[in-house]
Amino acid sequence: MRIVYIILCICGAALPLAQFLPWVSTYGLDIPLLVQHAVGTPISAFAWSDVLVCGIAVAVFVVVEGRRLGIRHTWLPLLALGVGPSLALPLFLLQRERHATTLAR
Repeated sequence: MRIVYIILCICGAALPLAQFLPWVSTYGLDIPLLVQHAVGTPISAFAWSDVLVCGIAVAVFVVVEGRRLGIRHTWLPLLALGVGPSLALPLFLLQRERHATTLAR
């Protein structure tokens, strides 16, 4: 599973950033314009509201599961939420897999 999680981390970082970085190079880091574009159409508002709810769910999962299992460095997937849940979740699952493997030894 580690390889799957690593591949998902790479995709979860590369795909969103491949869309975001060209936008930033065109418009700069204009937050009001970013929000306007993000919710400018019903389908984009749908997608962003889904991402927001997923991000909150991932953050709660990371904090609760990380504490329950005693996983170290859970701040890293929380920081990865800056890219998106598509990076944060597989990163935490990779951490959890590594933690479980370490405990099994």
